[in-house]
Amino acid sequence: MPETKTITESSMYHALPLKPTEHIENIINKLKPNSNIYETKCRQIINYKSNNSHQCYLLMNGTIAIFRLRDGFMLNSEVAPFIFGLSNQLTDSEYLFMRSEECSTIAAIPLEKANEIIANENLWESLAKLLVYTAGRVYDHCTRISAPTSYDIIRSQLYELMRESDEFRQHTTAANYIQSRSFLSRSSIMKILAELKKGGYIVTERGVLKQIQQNIPLKY
Repeated sequence: MPETKTITESSMYHALPLKPTEHIENIINKLKPNSNIYETKCRQIINYKSNNSHQCYLLMNGTIAIFRLRDGFMLNSEVAPFIFGLSNQLTDSEYLFMRSEECSTIAAIPLEKANEIIANENLWESLAKLLVYTAGRVYDHCTRISAPTSYDIIRSQLYELMRESDEFRQHTTAANYIQSRSFLSRSSIMKILAELKKGGYIVTERGVLKQIQQNIPLKY
């Protein structure tokens, strides 16, 4: 079982980049009139390209995750508001795909048109804030999945899961969430989750994380 004498959450888990919501909404409001708005189903696949055109997606409600195509590894997830397609526009989008993790409202606009509006509306500061935040999220994710032990990875992912929306958490088990974002075996994940639950650190129901009762110990 985890050591009970050290139960404070380490500074790494408080160091998440601050989301520039005002700047993200500023860009969304300028791009939305030229976009196609639609509702997605839960777990609906969304491709970066449509009709051979790279798309920019405005997430106005819900949660969307990014996956690596070759092995289905989840790279990141974001709750609304957010904008996908601007930070990776100079790379090949064929190796990534997106999936709505709950019923979501998104708007699609061709990347070329989005860039044109950003230039015409002088949205460079808001774009810079968005890109800095995105880079910080990627760095944070890499830090978490490269933690030295399985316990460190599971601990960090539990805190990350608690930051997701309530609706999102209701549709995924803690074990599935952690396994999709790491290279850990299901058996090792289930073992540590069971011991954390037994120790009163987490509350789960049918595998769904309901609450972190107290700070999860730093050491196992």
